[in-house]
Amino acid sequence: MARNDLSQNSQNNPLFSKAVEVARAAQSHGGRALLVGGFVRDFLLNLSPKDADLEVYGIEAQALRELLRGFGKVDCVGESFRVYKLSWRQKNADIKERFELDVSLPRRDKKTGAGHRGFEVEGNPFASIEDASRRRDFTVNAILLDPLTSEILDPFGGREDLAKGVLRATDEKHFGEDSLRVLRAVQFAARFQMRVAKETIEICRAIDLSDLPRERVWGEVEKWLLKSSSPSNGLEAASQLGVLEKLFPYLETAFERRGVEIGSTLDRAAKEKTDLAYPQQIVLMLAAMGIFIGKNELEKFLESLGIFKIGGLDVRNKTLVLAGERKRVRDWFRCKDEIEDKEFRYLSARIEPRLIHKLARARGDEEATHWFWQKITDLDLQDGPPAPLVMGRDLLEMGIAPGPRVGEILQTLWARQLAGELSTPSAAQEAARELIGN
Repeated sequence: MARNDLSQNSQNNPLFSKAVEVARAAQSHGGRALLVGGFVRDFLLNLSPKDADLEVYGIEAQALRELLRGFGKVDCVGESFRVYKLSWRQKNADIKERFELDVSLPRRDKKTGAGHRGFEVEGNPFASIEDASRRRDFTVNAILLDPLTSEILDPFGGREDLAKGVLRATDEKHFGEDSLRVLRAVQFAARFQMRVAKETIEICRAIDLSDLPRERVWGEVEKWLLKSSSPSNGLEAASQLGVLEKLFPYLETAFERRGVEIGSTLDRAAKEKTDLAYPQQIVLMLAAMGIFIGKNELEKFLESLGIFKIGGLDVRNKTLVLAGERKRVRDWFRCKDEIEDKEFRYLSARIEPRLIHKLARARGDEEATHWFWQKITDLDLQDGPPAPLVMGRDLLEMGIAPGPRVGEILQTLWARQLAGELSTPSAAQEAARELIGN
């Protein structure tokens, strides 16, 4: 991207504008502020990042904090190494978008122990740009941008790698000290459709991943599956880098047998998920993976990722149920004249029909999914089963005492409603009175 392009691209970017303000203040105090990392990468790819990192050279930590106070409330995070967070909401039409700018000193990582957490991070305002950039994982994340001049600083050739779609370790000597970088390679390969350089593949395959806590593993898998339009690229990278073999051997076995089919299913699921709420997106993508490994292995997969409730939704259970229904649409279509309406209502009570429909589309069952969704629409089950015709409060008003019997009656009425035996509130209330009388 030429310098003029950078200037034009920056005009409507609130993060860039804020970085310019901070950079001017730093310059007036004898320092220099540079945008770094993912923001610069995304900026060069014409994406729209919602957060950014700004490194300030030439200003001591305390002086930097005092400088930043002129921009409003500053949140400080980190114990041994301080990151100052500037956050704000910017109104855009009827939407208020939240932006976050992390300001810090250039830093270096000192290896103090084994594994992903065995680091001591130190800030050094007088470090060279090359030394500060050397600690970054990939060359495409080691590009810097001066917000005052739009000058690109690229000590490790990251811009060329970005143009070629190559993920390359910034410093081969120290790359393997952080095992999480292997999983970051997977999600970057998926999100940006990049290939991993041969020498970086060799480094990754030699790295032990057993030290990674499952929440960090899930954090990278989530980005791989949820933030990518081509998760198949991440699947291939995960196999190449030894991630499947070391962390999910059952996925490696499935990939060896049906890799192309798994990849195409994941890519179609990525297109299908866009209009779902985020927890449902997770369910769909995990199920799209899980249908190729079996129920027991899927349970192991979800356990290894620490998947339970997300956003109030029992994602673990929903994923298992959805994967278990993977053949439902295809099987029903084969004998569609024999399937009664009540079967659709029963199904909608187990799992949202919208999710079943999308998973079937991800599997490529076009004709069957069209028939299925038409039936679901005709029965008004798109978002789930019909609302119960009788509620607990209705039973209490009829004179039944609170207790287990209330739940039993509601369950009986609900089953009859799904079966199509009760279709109006009056019919359901009459049935309730009969049950109470018994």
